[in-house]
Amino acid sequence: MIRKLFFLYILFFTFNAYSQNSNIKTIRGTWITNVASNAMLTEDSVKMAVKKCKSNGLTDIFVVVWNGGLTTYPSKVVEKYIGINQNPIYRQFDPLSSFISEGHKVGLRVHAWFEFGFSYAYKDSSSNGWLTKYPHWAGKDKNLHLLKKNGFYWWNALHPEVQDFMRQLVMEVVHNYNVDGVQGDDRLPAMPSEGGYDPYTLKIYASENNGMEPPQDAKNNIWINWRANKLNEFVKSLYKEIKNTRSNCLVSWAPSIFPWSVEQYLQDWPTWLKEGYADFIVPQVYRYQYEKYESTLKAINTYVPENLRYKIFPGILTSLGDGYRVDTILLQKMLQLNREQGYSGEVMFYFETIKDATQPIYKND
Repeated sequence: MIRKLFFLYILFFTFNAYSQNSNIKTIRGTWITNVASNAMLTEDSVKMAVKKCKSNGLTDIFVVVWNGGLTTYPSKVVEKYIGINQNPIYRQFDPLSSFISEGHKVGLRVHAWFEFGFSYAYKDSSSNGWLTKYPHWAGKDKNLHLLKKNGFYWWNALHPEVQDFMRQLVMEVVHNYNVDGVQGDDRLPAMPSEGGYDPYTLKIYASENNGMEPPQDAKNNIWINWRANKLNEFVKSLYKEIKNTRSNCLVSWAPSIFPWSVEQYLQDWPTWLKEGYADFIVPQVYRYQYEKYESTLKAINTYVPENLRYKIFPGILTSLGDGYRVDTILLQKMLQLNREQGYSGEVMFYFETIKDATQPIYKND
């Protein structure tokens, strides 16, 4: 009897600790990039960024670790695949390690953000060696052209070798860094819905559909759902592996707005939320006008059940390159609307807005 009670106590304690970590109450965050920003380049710039985030009332920072086909931290996984262990602009400086150290000193949670996900290059498909070394990974459209959308070149996100590489990459960070969380976005897990016409996917589709070929209409609902479900399986598998390795590591996703997300990028993220493969989700409610932000935000209520909305923290567009900066009054109105709609936090894209702020972003909120 005593042994049984002890077991139940341990089980309850473990579950309770996991729940407390997974069900965080507030996120006031920002993404920190290495594009149009110097925040990640040196130890001093990292310290400045952390100081700015803390003084503006933030609780979380999302630091890019994977973009342009390279990592911002030294990666044995990427080195194994293409012989390059880190983006050379860092000259062996490890910004992720620095952000974790400095962020934790002041009580900020630090998340590793896998920005490029299943995209291996931007504008130049052969810029980093991936296409040359792994041509069978490349996504293909119905004309058998390389899968490209908005300047990004994509792998076939359904290919097992591609998924295994991404799994290794994420788990490398989970194992080697004391991150508070890991995050995929509108490219992880994702693939343009124009893709799926490569030899591997055609073979798998035929084996599951009585030898049939997929529709030539890339937006066919059955074809969309078949591919989206394959990505759902990947989300489930990756989430479980992360949690089995470090149960207190938060797993989040920052997809596009639904249903556009599934129609364009096969991201059926309400299913991830409902089936428990997300500790929280940051939908990209990127709008330049208040009225459009309001209507897009309120639409979330139509596809996210009320009992799960506490896991939603809207993403707000506050900076874009060296040009756009959100108007201060507009930003405060969006923050107020988030609270009125029951959202206890948000994540801002991206840090340069925080750096340029002349008054604290969060005052009495």
